[in-house]
Amino acid sequence: MASAEPEAAAPETAVGAAAPEVAVGTTVDHLTETYQAHYRSLLGLAALLLDDTASCEDVVQEAFIRVHSARSRVREPEKTLAYLRQTVVNLSRSALRRRIIGLKLLSKPMPDMASAEEGAYEQLERDDLIRSMRGLQRRQREVLVLRYFADMTEAQVAETLGISLGSVKAYGSRGIAALRVAMEAAQS
Repeated sequence: MASAEPEAAAPETAVGAAAPEVAVGTTVDHLTETYQAHYRSLLGLAALLLDDTASCEDVVQEAFIRVHSARSRVREPEKTLAYLRQTVVNLSRSALRRRIIGLKLLSKPMPDMASAEEGAYEQLERDDLIRSMRGLQRRQREVLVLRYFADMTEAQVAETLGISLGSVKAYGSRGIAALRVAMEAAQS
């Protein structure tokens, strides 16, 4: 039995030697436990910043997803909750910004009713835009959609797509140029 114990200890030592490279806070199990234990408090934090339950739940779930994908940045287990809280606050701020912009757009007095002719022309332009977007390269289309339709920063687009910031700028620039050419051709 004495010989069995050192053999059992040797593999643990070998595993223990690799363990310092991965911090405890980066494990999926630890993150999941932290999320489950503090879900209600995270929901309460979001509720202080937002007004509807559905948005709060969405923000908290999105925070978990983002921290999960960036869990390698969490070096100390006790900071996992802090990362989740900060992400909830940041996502809540973003949601509020989008709402404020929407309210500003709604609060402007509506101009005189557009003629049916103008409405039809706008619909044609939208159809041309969608068709032109479909004609772009996949990565160019992804960058433009995330950047301008999802209102993400270039850094957020880079993180979302897993590409460099320079690539986001290059794809965006080329995509806009190609879109401009396609739209001009569609309107001719």
